[in-house]
Parts: sequence; C-alpha cells; structure tokens
Amino acid sequence: MYFVFVVALMLVCPLTSIGIQILLGGSGVLTAAVVAKWFVFWMVGVRLFLAGLRQIVQPRYTAEQILGVKDPDATLIVRELGIANTAVGSVAVASLFFRNWEFPIALIGAIFYTLAGINHMTDKRRNKLQDFAMVSDLFAAAILLMSCLAATARSLA
Repeated sequence: MYFVFVVALMLVCPLTSIGIQILLGGSGVLTAAVVAKWFVFWMVGVRLFLAGLRQIVQPRYTAEQILGVKDPDATLIVRELGIANTAVGSVAVASLFFRNWEFPIALIGAIFYTLAGINHMTDKRRNKLQDFAMVSDLFAAAILLMSCLAATARSLA
C-alpha cells in the first residue's frame, strides 16, 4: 500500500492535474508554472500532510516499517517529524490558493527531499521501503529543484 500511495502522490496525481489543467485551461500549453503548481501541491502538500498525519497517529509504522527502528521511544521522535510534515504540507496545500507561496515551498520541498534522500542513502541497513523512499525523495527533489530554477529564470528574464 505504501508504494501505491507514494507513486500516486508523486507521479499519477500531479501528472493528471497537469493534464486536466492543460485540457480545461484553454491554452493547451504545458508551462513550468503549471508543472510547479501541481508538483508542489501533490509532492510537498498532500504527501507530507498525509504522511505527517499518519506519523502523528501511527508513529510506530514509520519507526518500525520504514526506518527499521524497533525501540518504542522512537515513536516520540517520529511523532515530532509528523508534526513538522503536517505543518509544511498544510502550507504547501494552501499554495494552490496563494500562488506567491509556491516558490518558497518548492525550495523548502527540494531541500527537504534532498536531505531525506541523502539520509536514506547513507543508511547501510536500509530496507526495501527505505530504498523506495530514497528514490522517491530524490525524484521529488529533482522535480522541485527544476521548478525553482525555472521560476528563477522567469524572474530574471
């Protein structure tokens, strides 16, 4: 279920939203702004918000299944991570309505996912879920970084 959840929020939902906006938006043009809008909303917003809620309500799942930590005290740390993820995710979801928030949130997301991916990469004991998290985190970082670069190029032009 974790794999389906991540693929849906990192790829299927953003691409579907982009397609719908292009078809219904009238212009029929794919722009960096449209790509950034939907990847920020889904990757940073919905994914982190939902992951955060799960980490708050079920911290043991993240601790044991994803991170491979069986110590019950780890749930306190995972719950704190969940609070941070929920906060960042909430602001990213709101960026759909406050477009000037998009660039800073894309940058925060790029930094977050880069560091999370590197963290998974350096764990010598990582499991399949961490491998998948590492790949999806680095994929998200790349998309968000490209969005930031495109926004920077637009502002300089």
